[in-house]
Amino acid sequence: MIKQEAGSLPLWYFQNLLNYKEICHFVSSRVGGFGDQPYDSLNLGYHVGDNPETVQKNRQRLALSVGIPLENFTFTRQVHGNKVKIITADLRGSGAFQENTAINDADAMVTNIPNICLLVLQADCVPFLFFDTKKKVIGVAHAGWRGTLRKVAQNTVKIFMEKFCCSPDNIVVGIGPSIGPCCYEVGQETIAEIRKVFRNANKYLQQENFQDKGYFNLREANKLQLIQMGIPERNIEIAHLCTKCNHTLFFSHRYHPVGTGRFGAGIMLKNPEFF
Repeated sequence: MIKQEAGSLPLWYFQNLLNYKEICHFVSSRVGGFGDQPYDSLNLGYHVGDNPETVQKNRQRLALSVGIPLENFTFTRQVHGNKVKIITADLRGSGAFQENTAINDADAMVTNIPNICLLVLQADCVPFLFFDTKKKVIGVAHAGWRGTLRKVAQNTVKIFMEKFCCSPDNIVVGIGPSIGPCCYEVGQETIAEIRKVFRNANKYLQQENFQDKGYFNLREANKLQLIQMGIPERNIEIAHLCTKCNHTLFFSHRYHPVGTGRFGAGIMLKNPEFF
């Protein structure tokens, strides 16, 4: 990933996705907003206890910085599941101004409609941005350990293939900042669940010890799932930025379990007349 200034905000971009003028995308940080501690400063989540007026100001600042009207931003209520929602024109703007208008119980979204900016919010979980370069379809997904074991990333690719006739060869993916294997300690119960899903779990579990704890590599586990769906490894870019290690740049629930804000990852298909 590369960091660039956009308006009044520092934003992060995937180099592989920057190659395509048909889309715009971004990953926000926690820097440049209006919030006070512990949400300082660019918290984008209504649901974490921050002042809703402050969240609204932060979203407006982000919208101005990326040049997309806030009414085009589209959110879901993320539940650490594997449900993928296809976004139609009437759902544009869901959750943009009020939490209760967000799309219920989905951790991924897919659309082929221009001017719908799909966003996922996180504070350690893995954000994904997807773009089919031939069919012009975009998607986002969000996965913690539960979403990873429930294969939300694979389900997103399945929707690309089954509903939009996409070929995995043409899907480009960005895997954004998330808690890294350096910091993501998990306990015995979680390790047992991981071993049920991944036959080669030892590849993704590191430093297991006598206390039945270890460190889970969310990024690599999800990358494997994407490759298993047929996406070429060369099409996948991973941001090797640990949110806990970089808690001054990104919100991290593991670093600050109480009153943690959310940063966002978004992607939008532009109108064909503009590319």
